[in-house]
Amino acid sequence: MTEEEAKKRIEELRKLIEYHNWRYYVLDSPEISDAEYDALMRELLELEEKFPQFVTPDSPTQRVGAPPLEIFPTYRHRVPMLSLQNAFSEEELIAFDKRIKRFLGMPESERVEYCAELKMDGLAVSLVYENGVFTHGSTRGDGFEGEEVTPNLRTIRSIPLRINTPDPPSFIEVRGEVIMHKRDFEALNKQRAEAGEPLFANPRNAAAGSVRQLDSSITAQRKLDIFCYGVGGCEGYEFQTQYQILETLRDWGFKVNPYFRLCKGIEEVIEYCKEWMEKHHELPYETDGAVVKVNSLSLQEELGTLARSPRWAIAFKFPAEQGITQVEDIIVQVGRTGTLTPVAVLTPVEVGGVTISRATLHNEDEIRRLGVKIKDWVVVQRAGEVIPEVVAVVTSRRTGEEKEFQMPDRCPVCGSEVVRLPDEVAYRCINYSCPAQVKERIYHFASRDAMNIEGLGKEWVDKLVDVGLLKDSADIYFLKLWDLLKLERMGEKLARKLLGNIEKSKNNELYRLIFALGIRHVGESTARLLAQHFRSLDRLMDASLEEISQIPGIGRVVGESIYRFFREPHNRELIRKLGEAGVKMAEEEAVVPGEKPLEGQRIVFTGGLRSMERSEAEEIVAKLGGIPTSSVSKNTTLVVVGENPGSKYQKALELGIKTINEDEFLEMIRPYVEV
Repeated sequence: MTEEEAKKRIEELRKLIEYHNWRYYVLDSPEISDAEYDALMRELLELEEKFPQFVTPDSPTQRVGAPPLEIFPTYRHRVPMLSLQNAFSEEELIAFDKRIKRFLGMPESERVEYCAELKMDGLAVSLVYENGVFTHGSTRGDGFEGEEVTPNLRTIRSIPLRINTPDPPSFIEVRGEVIMHKRDFEALNKQRAEAGEPLFANPRNAAAGSVRQLDSSITAQRKLDIFCYGVGGCEGYEFQTQYQILETLRDWGFKVNPYFRLCKGIEEVIEYCKEWMEKHHELPYETDGAVVKVNSLSLQEELGTLARSPRWAIAFKFPAEQGITQVEDIIVQVGRTGTLTPVAVLTPVEVGGVTISRATLHNEDEIRRLGVKIKDWVVVQRAGEVIPEVVAVVTSRRTGEEKEFQMPDRCPVCGSEVVRLPDEVAYRCINYSCPAQVKERIYHFASRDAMNIEGLGKEWVDKLVDVGLLKDSADIYFLKLWDLLKLERMGEKLARKLLGNIEKSKNNELYRLIFALGIRHVGESTARLLAQHFRSLDRLMDASLEEISQIPGIGRVVGESIYRFFREPHNRELIRKLGEAGVKMAEEEAVVPGEKPLEGQRIVFTGGLRSMERSEAEEIVAKLGGIPTSSVSKNTTLVVVGENPGSKYQKALELGIKTINEDEFLEMIRPYVEV
């Protein structure tokens, strides 16, 4: 193939792949099979590898992230991204309508045409396209200047890298809201919990934190989406109405929330708000209200703006997700890794049908940002199943009796020194034997995904630690019947059953033990990698930092965490005690003697499986000699695609990695295991 032929074919493939991305990510209506898409992506990758001079930023192969930044550059919006005034009742919407008519000199009986849209709860961004190509992406910032996060936004699949029209504007700022779907938020928090990392409070914070990563490869691993809702500066195209803007953006390949509506008068706006107030919980993403805009752009121009908000738009906020109550105290909880988390003790308040008496304050930086004090009246928010949080202080209700909160310099549980590492927002108790940490480590050790000791829940762990029978996780295996019978409400039958479950857990797979140890940054998938590579805990304990870090899928940061864990004397002593108790310390051979049909294969699962839990499927892979991993890289050999697959599937396509569906996976393993 000549250079000219290659260039032409590369351009054809890019257009074709972006078209099918649009069908898949924006319309949710694919036209080709996965295998056909794979073939297109593989051909493009091969051509770009042979002809690197034709690789451009808008190629679909360039969505995996760029080298880490040291700091975000500043980007000035050509047209400011203004904030909106809020309305909380029908009366305030009616008052807004009256102000519009009064300013325009319209009779009260005349109906203003409005465009009503759902208000997404995410991070507002601006996408700049020059001659149809995505060139700059930035956060809202202060409305006039934001942070340029172009490499991060480029990883979001629903953002087109090129506008899908033969005659695009020479310049346009497309405004949108980056969001994270509820199920992806829950999965991300589960993954962070397994790795001993702080949890995100809600999908909005998760989306904002993901977009503002200095390393865009991390953003690429997060399942982010976007809904576009407006236009800032524009040259080379004229819009007449807000409704036309939404329809045109949709036609050009942008993802627009489908639930916008043209309303003839404020009465229809109120009807729209009432309708979505009732059913917005049914949506797979968070919304916190509706945005109401005068539809005509010429009328918008006539109405103009106030200092930081337009006269022609208002945000109607849904009720019942927030409540106002008083902070009676701020206490500090200590987690498994020693992290100190401030928690507001509240006068009980009902929010969304649930009584809230405590709410997380996350960390000291967040307390300072909010300015919250003990005895303050605060706004508390709860959305869906998200942990309640304090979102604002009602400063107008202060009496002067409020007290500043200070993070303690000593652990509130054990009295040991508290430190804050330079690269962290969290304070940590440095006493490994702190009872709070001991309890959290034992909860984790006995949990279902770790050693799976049925019956050893939080209540019994608390009691056993409090009476001095458990000082670490290994002590579980030295419990005797007469020890348990001393506990209140522990009968002989229950005690014997618990001891039987403890005994059974000694024979767990090695990866469960590694995960149960609670090594920072080591989730279930990383534990499997370590078990597969080292085959015994002794070998892992004695491994060098280089050997650990070079395992595909682990890397330097996680490798250092693992290496440091096994250099700590108390951790080595814990493992010695576990071995003395008879806990299995080495990996068994695969279930089928002599047969390891998946040996050497690094397999990733994405999407939901119908026939089994993902953890079961990963166990089967491990027993057949394969290495189940949680992320797709160039070392991945196979990706099993279930229902509603995420970004792992797309990354596999980009890297040309083989993909199979669940039925094909079952056929592959059926000769060796019963399924």
